[in-house]
Amino acid sequence: MYDDYKKEISGFNSNTTNNIMEITAVLEAVKLLKFESDIRIYSDSAYVVNCFKQKWIYNWQKNDWKTADKKPVKNKELWQELYNLLSKHKFEFIKVKGHSDNEYNNRCDFLATNEIKNNSKEI
Repeated sequence: MYDDYKKEISGFNSNTTNNIMEITAVLEAVKLLKFESDIRIYSDSAYVVNCFKQKWIYNWQKNDWKTADKKPVKNKELWQELYNLLSKHKFEFIKVKGHSDNEYNNRCDFLATNEIKNNSKEI
């Protein structure tokens, strides 16, 4: 959303994980930005929000994409792509409680659930 402009996107993948879809949601939204921007990213995904707020991603980079316990970072390619896209912007991640009274989070849940319903033949 920007001023009075709002764009909604959604998608579906039958062969995925919740974590992959959480990263992908942010990734696809950031891809839509045409100019360097100051952005606030609201998410109910602690996985995505904490990656940046707790600086996991910066430590992963320093440690050759290994976690603190020396295991390979899961979804490395998605994290790298998201990091590269975000590096063009000033950004802030804001954690919202899922399945609560946040209008936009509820809208995102609706869009995701609708994609599953519309694509249930693929599952």
